[in-house]
Amino acid sequence: MDIFAKIAERRINEAIKDGAFNNLRGAGTPLIFEDETWIPEDLRLAYRVLKNAGYIPPELELRNEIINLRELINTIDDDKERLKKIRELNYKLLKLDALRKNPLNLEAFPEYKGKIIEKWTR
Repeated sequence: MDIFAKIAERRINEAIKDGAFNNLRGAGTPLIFEDETWIPEDLRLAYRVLKNAGYIPPELELRNEIINLRELINTIDDDKERLKKIRELNYKLLKLDALRKNPLNLEAFPEYKGKIIEKWTR
């Protein structure tokens, strides 16, 4: 154990003896862990540090953009503009699937799910 770990351990033990941790908010309640199954195991610590610093992982940022694009598409009246946004949405969905290293998820493409299934079952 290095010197800094020994100093930290000694100070923590002194604080425990002095009662510094007795009346902490949430004491005695279970910790709530967030679902991090979609984050690769080797990146979880880095993502947690970034989240605590106010940053979000690129996958989550892309997911938020997808949600916003879907909402925007529902409000557009111009067919050309809607088609442009749908293409942008499809690109972002494919990019998200590639980042997550998942196979193509038909649920992510509700506009095309029926067409794709029909074509593949012919």
